[in-house]
Amino acid sequence: SKFVNDKWMIKNGFLSDVQEHKPWWWNIKVQKLNLSAPFILLPEVSCQKAIEILQEKGYDQAPVVAESGLILGMVTLSNTLSSVMAGNAEFSDPVTKVTYDQFSKIGLEDSLGKLSCILENDHFAIVVHEQMQFNGNGSSFMKEMVFGVVTAMDLLTFVSRNEKK
Repeated sequence: SKFVNDKWMIKNGFLSDVQEHKPWWWNIKVQKLNLSAPFILLPEVSCQKAIEILQEKGYDQAPVVAESGLILGMVTLSNTLSSVMAGNAEFSDPVTKVTYDQFSKIGLEDSLGKLSCILENDHFAIVVHEQMQFNGNGSSFMKEMVFGVVTAMDLLTFVSRNEKK
């Protein structure tokens, strides 16, 4: 029944704007949020080190990205701590053991309306940017780069600061 769910269709790129009375910010691009560049964790970082890094940097979450650039998921402080406390992971385990591998991605050129639909069900979305890369023999491929992590608070802050009178 997902095909009759407009929000699911928007989130997965099958439908564009379906809202009749869109708010003023609906068609503004995600890039206007001016997100700060995130730090990323490599898969071999231990759960202990991930906790230390997140606490030191003052973040609750960070993307986990392989050296190849493949986005593996997100690690959060709360999930890491609860997994360790429940005995499902050890502090010495790699962070991939506690990484959320189901996450939503959104592009810089996507609308805040699409982001709004994603954030109705998800706590965050990973903002990605596609970049063409060339290898030694001249062949090219598209590579996704993590540009940021966006939450409902980021969207609410943008809307409240820029509210049209």
